[in-house]
Amino acid sequence: MIRLQPGAARLQGDVVPFKPKLMVPLAGLLLALMQPGLPQAQTVWRFAPEIDYGPFVYQDRQGRVRGLSIDLLDEMQRHADLPLQMLPPRPLAEQLAAVRRGEVELLSSLRPTPERAQYLSFSRPYVRVPAVLVARTAPSGLEAFEGRAVAVGRGYAVEAHVRQHHARVRWQPVDSDLEGLRRMLRGEVDALVVDVASVHFIAREHGLSGFVVGEPIGFEYALSFAWRRDRPDIGEALEEALRRIPADRRQALLARWSVHTHAPARSGLRLWTERLGAMLLLLAVGLAGWIGWRRRSRPAASA
Repeated sequence: MIRLQPGAARLQGDVVPFKPKLMVPLAGLLLALMQPGLPQAQTVWRFAPEIDYGPFVYQDRQGRVRGLSIDLLDEMQRHADLPLQMLPPRPLAEQLAAVRRGEVELLSSLRPTPERAQYLSFSRPYVRVPAVLVARTAPSGLEAFEGRAVAVGRGYAVEAHVRQHHARVRWQPVDSDLEGLRRMLRGEVDALVVDVASVHFIAREHGLSGFVVGEPIGFEYALSFAWRRDRPDIGEALEEALRRIPADRRQALLARWSVHTHAPARSGLRLWTERLGAMLLLLAVGLAGWIGWRRRSRPAASA
């Protein structure tokens, strides 16, 4: 797991023993954390994980922060001394606001956007996944949902994209993809826009079914680490640590989290159409064989 620095927040209820000799260093650390205008004085990088963006970063039922991005940070710490302080997980919109207030240095699992680039810098992407449309029956595309309610993550990069390109849809912001999927299954919204890896993960983790994953909507999540623009030193260290992770190790982490990086090539409706076609073909072949056998088994007519 991520190695926490002295004074770091503990998510598991760990108790840090009181040590008087640490009072002076900790006092200096607290003074540094209270002065966001002095970025180089900080000795830790405050990392703010998202609370519910599995399989990339999320809080499990035991309160642990897990996911592909967390495993990547652990792997990066094998190659570099990254002074991470993990903060409590919260929804993405709250974490972005904390960065703008100078309360956070580092985020993960984030797609670059022009608005975010005003206060964040980004690593090269470590995973790419497409956004898809999910509905209770096979969705044919967002055009079919004009005037209807569709859920999308509040503050997610895809939200600005769909609002711009599909303004006639009644967009319903939700704090997490899990909330959006549950609202759709209850009939409160007609569909959900979500990345394909997340919807498969949520369905597996929470035992949800009764929906169809459609094809990509033309938006890709290129997920990266992000840090405050006034902290280029963080970016340099992260990029170097990320470069040192072998390609086969990255692939192993993707496989461990069963990250779906491709949308299904066929929608549910198309899949059933193909299955029906195959069944009809087999039936026709069987019928032709039976007719041929019947003809051959008839006694020859007398001359």
